[in-house]
Amino acid sequence: MSTTPHLIRLHAADNVLIAKEPIALGQALPGLAARARAQVPAGHKIAASRIAQGEPVRKYNAVIGVAGRDIEPGDYVHTHNLSLSEFDRDPGFGLDVRPVNYVSAAEQATFQGYVREDGRVGTRNFVGILASVNCSATAISRIAAHFTPERLKDFPNVDGVVAFTQTTGCGMSSPSPHFDLLRRTLAGYARHPNLAGVLVVGLGCERNQVADLMDSQGLQSGRLMRSMVMQDMGGTRVTIEAGIRAIEEMLPLANAYQRQTVPASHISIGLQCGGSDGFSGITANPALGEAMDILVRHGGTAILSETPEIHGVEYMLTRRAVSPEVGQKLLDQLAWWAEYTRGHNGQFNGVVGPGNQAGGLANIFEKSLGSAMKCGTTPLQGVYAYAEAIDRKGFVFMDSPGYDPVSATGQIASGANLICFTTGRGSMFGSKPAPTLKLASNTPMYQRLSEDMDINCGAILDGEVDLPGMGQRIFEAILRHASGERTKSELLGLGDHEFVPWHLGIVS
Repeated sequence: MSTTPHLIRLHAADNVLIAKEPIALGQALPGLAARARAQVPAGHKIAASRIAQGEPVRKYNAVIGVAGRDIEPGDYVHTHNLSLSEFDRDPGFGLDVRPVNYVSAAEQATFQGYVREDGRVGTRNFVGILASVNCSATAISRIAAHFTPERLKDFPNVDGVVAFTQTTGCGMSSPSPHFDLLRRTLAGYARHPNLAGVLVVGLGCERNQVADLMDSQGLQSGRLMRSMVMQDMGGTRVTIEAGIRAIEEMLPLANAYQRQTVPASHISIGLQCGGSDGFSGITANPALGEAMDILVRHGGTAILSETPEIHGVEYMLTRRAVSPEVGQKLLDQLAWWAEYTRGHNGQFNGVVGPGNQAGGLANIFEKSLGSAMKCGTTPLQGVYAYAEAIDRKGFVFMDSPGYDPVSATGQIASGANLICFTTGRGSMFGSKPAPTLKLASNTPMYQRLSEDMDINCGAILDGEVDLPGMGQRIFEAILRHASGERTKSELLGLGDHEFVPWHLGIVS
């Protein structure tokens, strides 16, 4: 990457440049043999050379579309003259796999975590309440609401009691992929290392029967794993009262857990991006990728998801697959998405959100180019279904929609004990029981939304730090937050309403 006071060149072969700041019509552009032929907002693209209609437009030396008409040097390049066009992409399975230079056990970074009986490690210590069906959502919300900070003051090691309500569980086909996905998601939360205790509450007549859920997912009842059915208990009021008593019995047991020093190999990060802009792929996303390379070297796990947001750049991941089978599994998921979204105006088919467009991203290929940078450069070790338990260390992929609450829910169910979320426009997202750490792509947004943003990756553009340096900052922040330091979203109380399992099937 090279910069002038006004423009950023991401690769020598690129035929577009990025406006570092707003460009005025007619403005002289040092290093470019043309004046600006239009106003260009910060983060948007300006032509570096003539691009004839139909010729590829290149950013980071990757094709992000073709010129919809002739484009002259100094022209503004965006949705009005950039067309999405499919092109052949060689998956090149394994061609870019490079050995990981792992840190020795003696040199591995550490954090303060909660060690569970099965050896997994949590970054938080919640007691959770799960609804098997929407019909028990109000009851579990009332149970959780009872446990105010005042009522939890005698349990300082407990981060809170949180209700995971959801909108399905009945009116759905079963057996079906959707039904299996829901149960897999609920079980992933029930077993999550950030939950010390769990109460599952159902209605009684739903398709997702509590007893069958517990049995099918191998959830064993015990002092810290309880369940109840409202129709059997005697109704709403009785269930709420019984639920409160059950949680009260769990709290002393949960409070007995204490943080202890553990290696960073127990950290599993769900990688998210939302409200992306033209700077996301220059600062926040590649900086997070640098941090993930460090984490993987220390034995940890980085989970990339949002399958529609690797469309067009999937070859960058398949070339890093540890086997042709792993690479093909990723391509198979993309083929499923192509069929799933056929005939719809979703972003997989090219149309990104208004915020993305306003931030400088013209189409899904351009957005994917930045999105894929979050995972760094290490080998792709495995590809997983939504909410499937992840059993490999290193960089892995979990299938999910691009919609952040749904995607993060799946990652947490798969075992992520922390979420790292990059944003260029600003996101007010938070999650429980795994906290969210938010990374801003540019300084103006970070300053405007400082109560919500944890790290300003715009410092890279400001010349304060380079990408490796920012990656190290992010890694150190991950260790601090994994050890208990509250993120901005936690301080704001976010995360109580962001449990959103993927609604995949019909409602009947």
